[in-house]
Amino acid sequence: MSSFLKNFPSTSSLVAAYATISTFLMLLKSMFDLMVPAKARESITAIVQEHIISRFFTSFTFVIEDEWEFGDNALFRAAMVYLPTKIGPSTQTVLLGFKEKHKFETPPETGVPVWGHVVDEFENMKLKWTLKSTKSKNMFYSRGRKFFHLKCNKNHRDKVMKNYFPHVALTARSILNNRKGLRIYTYDQNHCYWESTAFKHPSTFATLAMEPGLKKSIMEDLDMFVNRKVFFERVGRTWKRGYLLYGPPGTGKSSLVAAIANHVRYNIYDLQLGTVKSDFDLRRLLTSTTNQSILLIEDIDCSSSSKVAQERPKDSDDSDDDDDDEDNAKSKVEKKSTPPSSQGVTLSGLLNFIDGLWSSCGEERIIIFTTNFREKLDPALRRPGRMDVHINMGYCTPAGFRVLVSTYLGIQEHDLFGKIEKLIQVVEITPAEVAQQIMKSDQPEVALESLVEFLSAKKNEVDEAKTKKELKDTNQEEKLSAKKNRVDEAMTKNEEKDTKQEEKLSGDQDNGQPSESEMRSIYLT
Repeated sequence: MSSFLKNFPSTSSLVAAYATISTFLMLLKSMFDLMVPAKARESITAIVQEHIISRFFTSFTFVIEDEWEFGDNALFRAAMVYLPTKIGPSTQTVLLGFKEKHKFETPPETGVPVWGHVVDEFENMKLKWTLKSTKSKNMFYSRGRKFFHLKCNKNHRDKVMKNYFPHVALTARSILNNRKGLRIYTYDQNHCYWESTAFKHPSTFATLAMEPGLKKSIMEDLDMFVNRKVFFERVGRTWKRGYLLYGPPGTGKSSLVAAIANHVRYNIYDLQLGTVKSDFDLRRLLTSTTNQSILLIEDIDCSSSSKVAQERPKDSDDSDDDDDDEDNAKSKVEKKSTPPSSQGVTLSGLLNFIDGLWSSCGEERIIIFTTNFREKLDPALRRPGRMDVHINMGYCTPAGFRVLVSTYLGIQEHDLFGKIEKLIQVVEITPAEVAQQIMKSDQPEVALESLVEFLSAKKNEVDEAKTKKELKDTNQEEKLSAKKNRVDEAMTKNEEKDTKQEEKLSGDQDNGQPSESEMRSIYLT
């Protein structure tokens, strides 16, 4: 051993040899780059990597990004659901979190952190997952990109493609189906992606203050839509359904949306048109939503960015004025100078988004618009094929009142029901106002008395307003009648005056005076 150490080179000799070899390799690489063309270098490099370097490496890497073809990558989402179930003792870093209503005596939920590793075994194969992330260099798209690296033996490449990835997708679908909670998504304008949170709205069709017949027809329409995949494929139509909910504020439009989501078990994508920069962003948003989902656009007639949903103005014939021409030219110049990304959503983009070719990028979707004034929407937006079902969310009815009382107070009959129902038939009151009154007390007698007082006060206000209007109309009629009388009196006086003047002229003519025709004079009355 001592003789071996004596013959072993010193540290300085090793460093000198390393420096010599490094210098020689750098010189060789420089000569190679100067003498060999770029295309030839690429070919030689590829051959060397394929036949020489690859022999020393036995692993293969799959890259799974979070986006695929203008939308979310379904395999990436499946991996995000599947991998937390494979976290074990070999996992060195784990992402933890609690939901809002999580029971703290139970363990927190787990996830895969960025740059975290998860090892999975499947059919005698060892597979290593790594979640990675990159920052965006695009100033208009600030969201970073996430992607998975999946390493396996290169001999198992085909087996992973044919067997393992379908296993991941099916397992993730089973996990999602077993989850009870729904999600509601909102669009993040700054980072250009959908953010989600748990959707736990308790509204159901049983608690809606709605006529039983209307409620039943909506539920039957939803059930028929969900079960008609073969029908839509046979007739060549996109598997989607449009609902337009219209009516005064407080009539339960948002509650109906929640009841629909809970009935069909679909996630909700809540979209505010004012946050969308252009039609291109609108199409990208559509493709990034999942199947079996509800796209909700509330108060579409009140979009802050542009009145895309309102009826298009008719062409005006009064376009000969110079000032109008100057204004039109100015508006055209301003429109051209406005960047496309800041023009917002157009009516054409919205229509294509709902019923155009891009609407076919997905299936089993429900599109819901809400508005307070249906007549303000463009007819092209309201037609069948875009908004298939129009639901009038009117004021509270006796049947709706009974549903609310049963839900809030837990009673089916009361002595005040008859009086309240008569008042509801003559007074316009929303379900939200009824609920507000009966929530004032848990005692049915007190709550119903409060509602009777509220309805009576509202009826008195309506009667007073009606009386004032009738009095105003009466005063206006009296003023019109007096004005008409004054006009009649003035006309009578003028007629008398003309008659006297004609008599005078006739007398002058009889006394030898020249006639009006001879004098060639004109009298204007």
